[in-house]
Amino acid sequence: MGSAGISRRRFIGGTAATGAAAALPAAATAKAARRHDVDVAIVGAGLAGLTAALGLVKEGRSVVVLEARNRVGGRVFNHKLRGGHITEAGGTFTGPTQTRIQAMADRFGVDTFPTFSDGDNVYIDSNGNRSTYSDSGPLGTAPPDPVIAGDLAQTVLRLDQMSTEVPVDAPWEADSVGEWDGQTFESWINDNTVTPQFRQLVPVATRPIFGVEPRDLSLLYTLFYIASSGDEEHPGTFERNFNTRGGAQEKRFVGGSALIPKRMARALGRRVILKAPVRSIHQGDGQVTVKARGHEVHAKRAIVAIPPMLAGRISYKPAMPALRDQLMARVAQGTLMKVAAVYETPFWRDAGLNGTAVSYEGPVNVTFDGSPPDASIGVVFGFVGGDEAHAFSAKPKSERRTEVLDLFSKYFGNQAQDATEYIETDWPGETWSRGGPVGIFGPGDLIGAGHTIREPVGRLHWSGTETSDYWAGYMDGAVRSGERVAAEVLGAL
Repeated sequence: MGSAGISRRRFIGGTAATGAAAALPAAATAKAARRHDVDVAIVGAGLAGLTAALGLVKEGRSVVVLEARNRVGGRVFNHKLRGGHITEAGGTFTGPTQTRIQAMADRFGVDTFPTFSDGDNVYIDSNGNRSTYSDSGPLGTAPPDPVIAGDLAQTVLRLDQMSTEVPVDAPWEADSVGEWDGQTFESWINDNTVTPQFRQLVPVATRPIFGVEPRDLSLLYTLFYIASSGDEEHPGTFERNFNTRGGAQEKRFVGGSALIPKRMARALGRRVILKAPVRSIHQGDGQVTVKARGHEVHAKRAIVAIPPMLAGRISYKPAMPALRDQLMARVAQGTLMKVAAVYETPFWRDAGLNGTAVSYEGPVNVTFDGSPPDASIGVVFGFVGGDEAHAFSAKPKSERRTEVLDLFSKYFGNQAQDATEYIETDWPGETWSRGGPVGIFGPGDLIGAGHTIREPVGRLHWSGTETSDYWAGYMDGAVRSGERVAAEVLGAL
């Protein structure tokens, strides 16, 4: 579909917006739109957009950042608890090779502390049996179950080896792109493993990492995600992505990860405008015009720093090239909810447990200790993703609470029933997220339209964690993408 084509969704959205504007008196519409003339307009005040803005301002460029929400941070958000405590409702962790988010935290005075990992993990096997194990063994966070150990070890080894053949900046250029992007991760697992129990365990990993089932993932995208779990000097590995000790879940931020974007936004001051969802972006006459609720920005360049699916809901003139439009239509966010239970103390530590559970049983297949550094209260949080999230979200909240606490009781003991607070973050239901933590590429998506993920369209540039080479899907990837796009725009101005 070229510039002459228009999707039914975009037609309806565009006519609805036009109709709403026409219904208002001319004076009201004129008053509603405040004009801004800047070098660069930025859509989205998550880590990517804020990083780009800071980089441009440092070089003396003027910017306006338009954010649809009434807060900054995007999928990074602190939920306030009683007594002045918080729990991270979105992006939480940092770890080895995640140098860019750590540098940003250092810049704005946000310290880190180790994710609690003293003691044993809990494992619920395919038969519902409970056991405990140390994550300091050769398999790390993965359970040392003898039934699955053979398949687990050889699968991780093969995936790590295959991922070294995937260019992190252009996975669609991998030598085996046709074979790997032509099948799902599930089909590859089924063809290369022997134990049904291991095949049942694979979704326990994909649900919290991606928010989807293995059948939804391109094998090539899975390999890219593994390759992405490193940096320019350290090749990515599955272990670094999945593990707590020595892995992506190794540390948390004192005061919660949302302190970072809050302090970034404070440094930008009035350049950040909240409650301003962008409706349209028009390129013409040597400039870009970005229209949002109550604001109209005229700029030399624009950056869209939101997930592809949300970017696809903006009306563009001229229309996006066909492949870019397809990318935004096809790359949906993973279905992932985050649940947390708050306790007077982290009682599981007294039993020699560290708060981590890995379980075939749902709805919460993986948990972590989310308590503050001083352990003044106890918090356990976990992820409900993929098929588990679909079924879970359809139930009444009271039933969901009961289901989660019953499962936590199986993991950590009957004291888990005595939660003082129960919290859910429904990212798929959040209007300006529609899921999390990352856009998902299914079979054929990378080979077909993947190359458009970062390609500028005229004066329009793209950012966001999905566009990163390293740590795509993570806070580090978001910061990296903001740094990249700032340099790209500076070179074009």
